[in-house]
Amino acid sequence: MRATVMYGAKDVRVETVPDARLVESTDAVVVVTRACICGSDLWPYNAMPRSEAGNRMGHEFIGIVDAVGSDVRTLKKGDLVVAPFAWSDGTCEFCRNGLQTSCLHGGWWGGTELDGGQGEAVRVPQADGTLVVLPVGPDHALMASLLTLSDVMGTGHHAALAARVAPGKIVAVVGDGAVGLCGVIAARRLGAERIIMLGRHAARIALARDFGATDVVSERGDAAIARVRELTGGLGAHSVLECVGLGEAMLTAVSVTRPGGAVGRVGVPQENAIPNAKPTFYDNITIAGGPAPVRAYIEQLLPDVLDGRIEPGRVFDRVTNIDGVPDGYRAMNQRESIKVMIEF
Repeated sequence: MRATVMYGAKDVRVETVPDARLVESTDAVVVVTRACICGSDLWPYNAMPRSEAGNRMGHEFIGIVDAVGSDVRTLKKGDLVVAPFAWSDGTCEFCRNGLQTSCLHGGWWGGTELDGGQGEAVRVPQADGTLVVLPVGPDHALMASLLTLSDVMGTGHHAALAARVAPGKIVAVVGDGAVGLCGVIAARRLGAERIIMLGRHAARIALARDFGATDVVSERGDAAIARVRELTGGLGAHSVLECVGLGEAMLTAVSVTRPGGAVGRVGVPQENAIPNAKPTFYDNITIAGGPAPVRAYIEQLLPDVLDGRIEPGRVFDRVTNIDGVPDGYRAMNQRESIKVMIEF
């Protein structure tokens, strides 16, 4: 089968690799029908050291179950399923409490040991705890939005929950990528009164407004902080979604949060320290978040997708096939595209 392999910074290839197959009795094999490139894939795309073995790439996919192990109970061949970006057993202490990204027997797609979603098929460990059967056909009109449940919509939702978004709250979203845009959807869905989007790319800002952003701040750094403060009567936002991961983004996030407010961070941190530690401490600002346990959110968000109440699939502004994956990385890295979908 063919799959995406990254050998180092800017070195993404589509190669023939061994076919996905059952290894454990709890496995399933899924033939991928749709996948995508994530903003977090751009971190290794820009900084991965040279590797002779290469890393299999991709952690967001929908596909059709092709085979199941003897101990799989909830899936059968032919089921259309969505896979969250981390696999999990569904039964351990953390899974039972909705934190599947900390599963005692779980893990992450790709690397050197497991198939990645940007390939023709994937071996899925702990299939019963990981995969969610979709009640539609593989060519359903809402397939793009259903694909976002594998990561970005659930991650935006996680940021909103961590930031304690609720009716009547003022929300600020730092980052206009796919996760930030889905964070706008999540904040509106949870009843936010105002949503301030911090971003400066016209197409993304237009989409943010369609999703429910009421205000836009295109400045950066101190100017952005001052503008948010101005928009909030000098107090700051109740809830701030940090959807980037860079130190400057986190500094902006904590600086626009009002005393007693909360920051939900879901951008993969590129720094080891949280900025403005003392002011954050004295203002009783809560900082929460982390890798989103999207498996816990899929069934919550699925009805709103199927009923058309939310349209997170609109973050996909480019569609390619597997041969176009390397150029898809380039396009996202150069901000020519918000998010690239791969059709098989």
